[in-house]
Amino acid sequence: MKRNPSHTPARTGAPKSPPTEVVPTSPKPRGRTPGRRPTVDAADLRAQLLDAALACFAAQGIAATSLRDIARRADVTPALVHYYFGDKVRLQQAVVEERIWPVMVQVHAGVLGAGDDIGALIAAFTEGLVQAVAAHPWLPTLWVREILCEGGALRALMIERVGPVLPRVLAERFTAAQQQGQLNPELDPRLMVVSLVGLTMFPLASAPIWQQLLGATELGGNEVRRHALALLTRGLELKP
Repeated sequence: MKRNPSHTPARTGAPKSPPTEVVPTSPKPRGRTPGRRPTVDAADLRAQLLDAALACFAAQGIAATSLRDIARRADVTPALVHYYFGDKVRLQQAVVEERIWPVMVQVHAGVLGAGDDIGALIAAFTEGLVQAVAAHPWLPTLWVREILCEGGALRALMIERVGPVLPRVLAERFTAAQQQGQLNPELDPRLMVVSLVGLTMFPLASAPIWQQLLGATELGGNEVRRHALALLTRGLELKP
């Protein structure tokens, strides 16, 4: 007797026997029949559910999002979401590991590759973050909702996992540069990290507001990047 997907235990990988909503793709692409969703395989559907969850989390917050909300956005049944992830906690963990964490790792890799030059370090972080936001528009909103705001569901992630691999690395680099006379001695190397975030993530997160207030819809990621780099490199009194 076939088991109901809603009673199937959560699985970490793609399920071996997905619900009937998942139809294996044919060897050749087929045209979409009007009024029907395109068929996807198990891996594609799992990715679709993660993307839907991420969109819901950014739009309304993690606490306010239900499995039914995610199912509705992905155009599937709640039972199918449960089949792949079990519950909301496991789904959130999957979103962190497979969507959010890889973005942080990518930005961190750019910082590590910048070498010891303080100007290159600042440029690597700024450009890496702007590129990450361009590729993942949900990042600034999710950062404000779930990390910056008190009680955010991802604050622990920032402190426990992102902190040791990005903010602390930057603070150590700034401290070393200051000791070598490459950084304004009146600056606090630790607050330099805060300044970097403030000059990049804040403008990107609040873009819909100040674009309307200033009547400047053309101002976007590239403008934020250029402004931040110009302000930081000149204000830091870098050696030529």
